[in-house]
This record gives sequence, structure tokens and C-alpha cells, in this order.
Amino acid sequence: MSGERLPAALEATALIRLAEARGGFGMVLHRGEPDSGTILVVILDNQGFGQYSAQAFERLPKADGTRGWATAKVQDAQNKAEFESYLTRRIAQDRDLWVIELTIADGEQFILNLDGTENKPGLMG
Repeated sequence: MSGERLPAALEATALIRLAEARGGFGMVLHRGEPDSGTILVVILDNQGFGQYSAQAFERLPKADGTRGWATAKVQDAQNKAEFESYLTRRIAQDRDLWVIELTIADGEQFILNLDGTENKPGLMG
């Protein structure tokens, strides 16, 4: 297992600032428990003309005992309400959950690259 983890509120702020430093935008959709809450990241892919798609990522346990970001839900273009319903259910299941929305180029790559930079000096730049 990796060492101590950052408080959830600090990690949420760091994710937003990191996205902004890379030309993106971020905001908190739901605030969870400040110290030990789980974080779910929603990546929006702006496809132009007011169209977007979304993916939700959550840090889950891996076989080696560490935790890494994995896709939790992908928005169906034909049923966007289902994605919103998923987020609502997750918040109802876990009141400690933080939901962070990021709009950033190559968002999936951005979130998956976090596994390689986690708990290392210089994460914020």
C-alpha cells in the first residue's frame, strides 16, 4: 500500500488547480467528507456546438494492493440522463463522496496519468 493519503478536500483542490494549469476548468459538484472522503472525477469532453460527453473515474484497489484511477461510468450519448442518475445514486450511497468535474483536453489521459504522479514531489507543477 502507498503511504499516507492527502485529505480529500486538499486533493480535490489540487485536481482542479492541476487541470486549470493545463488549460482546463474544474469545479466541485458535491462536497464530501473533508479528510477521508472518496473522490469521483467527471471528465467532460467538449465536442463543440454545445455537445459534450462525460466519463466518471474513481480510484479503486488494484491487485498489487495500491489504488489507481479506473473508469466507473461512461455517458451514453443516447441517454445522458442515465449518467446524471448514476451520479445522484453514488452521492446517495456515499455521503462522504466528492464529485469533481473537469473539462480538459485529453481528459481521460490526464486522469490516468495521475497514477504515475501520485504522492510524488512536484505534483502541482
